[in-house]
Order: sequence, then C-alpha cells, then structure tokens
Amino acid sequence: MTRVTHEVTNQVPPLEGHDVSADPALLDGLHRGGAGWAEPELRELGLLAGTAEVQELGRLANTHSPVLHTHDRYGHRVDEVEFHPAWHRLMTTAVRHGLHATPWRDDRPGAHVARAAKFYAWSQAEAGHGCPISMTYAAVPALRAAPGLAARFEPLLASREYDFGLRAPEGKRGLIAGMSMTEKQGGSDVRANTTRAVPNGDGYLLTGHKWFTSAPMSDVFLTLAQAPGGLSCFLVPRVLPDGTRNAVFLQRLKDKLGNRSNASAEIEYDEAVGWLVGEEGRGVRTIIEMVNSTRLDCVIGTAAGMRAGLTRAAHHAAHRTAFGAPLVDQPAMRNVLADLAVESEAATTAALWLAGSRSRLGLAVTKYWVCKRGPAHAAEALECLGGNGYVEDSGMPRLFRESPLMSIWEGSGNVAALDVLRVLGRSPDAVAGFLAELDAAHGADPRLDGVVAELKDELADTGDLEVRARRLVERMALALQGSLLVRFGHPAVADAFCASRLAGDRGAAFGTLPRGVDFGAIVERGLPKL
Repeated sequence: MTRVTHEVTNQVPPLEGHDVSADPALLDGLHRGGAGWAEPELRELGLLAGTAEVQELGRLANTHSPVLHTHDRYGHRVDEVEFHPAWHRLMTTAVRHGLHATPWRDDRPGAHVARAAKFYAWSQAEAGHGCPISMTYAAVPALRAAPGLAARFEPLLASREYDFGLRAPEGKRGLIAGMSMTEKQGGSDVRANTTRAVPNGDGYLLTGHKWFTSAPMSDVFLTLAQAPGGLSCFLVPRVLPDGTRNAVFLQRLKDKLGNRSNASAEIEYDEAVGWLVGEEGRGVRTIIEMVNSTRLDCVIGTAAGMRAGLTRAAHHAAHRTAFGAPLVDQPAMRNVLADLAVESEAATTAALWLAGSRSRLGLAVTKYWVCKRGPAHAAEALECLGGNGYVEDSGMPRLFRESPLMSIWEGSGNVAALDVLRVLGRSPDAVAGFLAELDAAHGADPRLDGVVAELKDELADTGDLEVRARRLVERMALALQGSLLVRFGHPAVADAFCASRLAGDRGAAFGTLPRGVDFGAIVERGLPKL
C-alpha cells in the first residue's frame, strides 16, 4: 500500500522521445545554406539524440570521468586514458554521421552547413565528446599547409570509422586529431611558448611542456614549438609509423569545472617526433586555420546549449502547475521563456550562417558575443525549473557547468575582442563584407537601421579602440544577429529581438521583454516536439 505522503503529483514527465532537430531556426538555416539534402540524416540524428538511451549515455560519460594510467603493473610507461564505454558509443555515432572532418571531402553544396546542423543537434545529447570531434574537423584546413601530410592523413581524418586505440596512424581505419598549443607561462600568448623543435632527418624532435592539451587520447596533434626559424606548427603522432610510442608523456588530467566526459591533460615532449606543417616561423598563421574552425564550433556548441536549456525549461513549464495554472500560461514565465527563445534563435541563426559564409570578421564578432551569452542563458533556463533544476538528475547543472567553456576555449573574451580589432585594422575587405551583410537588411526595420548607422560612426572612430573593444564588438554582434533575423527569422522573433536588443526596450535580466511582443508564437517555437 502506498502511503499518501509518497504520492507523486505535479512532477514533470521525463523529456524523452522528442526530435532534437525539430527546431524551426535550425531547419530554416539548413535549407537556407543549401543543405536541405541533409535533412533526413539530421532528423535521424535528432531523434536518436532525444532518446532515453542516448541521454543515459551522456549521463554515464560524465559520471565516470576519464582515468589516466601512466604506467602498467610492471612499471612501464603506457600513457593511456581509460574511458567509459558510453563515451565510445557517443564518439562512434558522431563519427559515423560525419560530424568531424568529412565535409572537407564532400563537394555537395552546403556540406559544412549540414555538418554544423548535425553537430548542433547531437551536441545536445552530450557536449564533452564534441571537443575531439571539433578538433578533427578543424585539423584538415591547417594540415593542408603541408600537402604531403594532408595526402597521408586527411582521408583517415575524414573516415566515418571510429577506431580507438594506440596504433600506428596509417594502420587504422580512422583518426582523431587533437590540439596542443598553450603552455603554463603563456596561455593565449602562444608566441611566448618555450617548447623547442630541432631538425632531425625528415622531421623534428620536440622537447617541452604543454599546459593544456585537449583530447590527449587522439592519434595526432597539431602543436606549436620554436624551430630555428621561429614559432612553427607541427603534426605530432602518438604512435610512430613503425609502431613504437612517440615520446609524448601524459603528466596529469585536468580536474575541470565542466566538459568532464572529455580528457584534457598536461603533457611533456621529450624529443618527440613531429613533422613540420607549413613554413618555419609561420606557426601561428598556419594553426589559425584550425583555430577559426574550432571557434565556429564554439558558437555552434553555445547555440546548441541554449536550445537544450530552452527546450528543458519550456517542457517543464508546459507540465508544471503553480498557483492554479500551468507555468507556461502565466505571463511572467511566458516572458522569460520568450526571452530565452529569442536569444536561442539569434544564436542558432548566426551559427548556421557562419557555417556557410565562413566570414572571418563575423566569426570573431559572434564568437565573442554568443559565447558570452551562454552562461547567463543556462542560468536562467535552470532557474525556470526552480529547485528541481539545481539537482544533477535534471541535467541542468551539467548544462550550466559546460556553458563557460565555449567563451574560454580558443581565446576568452578579451582575446576574441582584440582579434576583431586586428581584422578591422588589417582586412578592409572583411570589414566591407561585414557591413554589406548589415546593409542587406536596410529598410526592413528602423530600429536596426538606427543601430547600423551608429555602429558605422563607431567604426570610423579609431580612438581608444582597446578600451572600447568589448562594447564595440557587442554592438557589431547584435547588429549582425538583427540583420539575419530581420531577413530570415520568424517575424515575432525578429520584432522581439529588435525591440529588446537593439532599441533597448528591456531590463538587464531575461524575462523583461516589452508589452506587444507575440509571446505565444515565440514560446511555441521553443517547445520540444514529442
């Protein structure tokens, strides 16, 4: 007999069995980017991401964090990272669906937009394994600076076979790539790196300590080291072509705030073999091709996190009753949900546009702003669940812990803002292209027109640029998002964005949209499709 006090009432059913890809902004962006041919596979992946089974894989991969084994029982160095089987299942699906490097070898129109849409949908199941997937995607354009290495490794990096384990790269069915740049004395200032690279035969021997190496279980790494000709880029394999281990030693795994399913490590090179990518002394210019692609995934990953938070908040509000009515029908909650939805759709629309346009300035601007908005969005979405959102079982704490990473990875706020200033000063064509994108919406909304006119005046003022950097980049990002939404977004979303983000008719917190916004139409777009 069940005791009265044990009856469960007014609790929200699990958010399971929904199609993660049934996202209007996502699907619109997919087709607008010429990738409508990918919708069937996107839908397949979206349905899979919404299953209870895959959600459990995400939970297990984060509950059972990677474990570093530096030595075997006999004292031999092994430098192995052990993962829970859930991690490998997530990776297998991501690789099988081409979320990594396959678009670089796909000549269909919109191949990169299709990949971005799939990465967005699948990342909502579990974000941590997106790190090695992203870096494998980003490795290819950098590796092409060395045509011989690209010919050897690009087909394996683009393979749809996930082949985990330490073996000679060219004997595997598929490869995963990592990145190893930062050092303890430099961080973002990679030109301060002290790792040395000494020519040796057809390669170099690298010696140094890397402070933060993402995905240390990868097969190959792009890394920076000081060669005789200056800071240079190298490809470093974990296992050499003859099957022996390269001199890459894992010192410890980082105990991180989030991204806990993925390993990140300090490593040492002790005359590790590396192959030059590009020219000596041009390492930053070479590896920036990788950085730009991973910055794109920072935007996509943040947009995915926003959508996941919005979906969970809207699902909770639709099934939870308070003060005699469903939360979703109460004006204060509708305002919050609509505001979260506007932010989410603005991020998603920009991310899909970037995947197709590859705008250098647009990417730098959006990486700064969208990734900055991620933690605030995650916190508000969590609060929509009240105390239920503060417990691990809800999944919201993991979402919240993950949210700051995208702003830190590949250059935190100031680095991203200063990168915008560099593009403004060095690339007139990039600036002209960015302004042309804003002008494409001229006349569609007077609020947007006013912001663009003011922004052009700000861009013409070159005084105290570093002091003004964050403010300027924020305004650039908002103008870009406004232009995209006015032209391509849902009218209710575009109107709410222009009123609140451009005309300033809102408060400092989420849930302060002005009267007159079509709350119902906006919230409806954020509800999961069960």
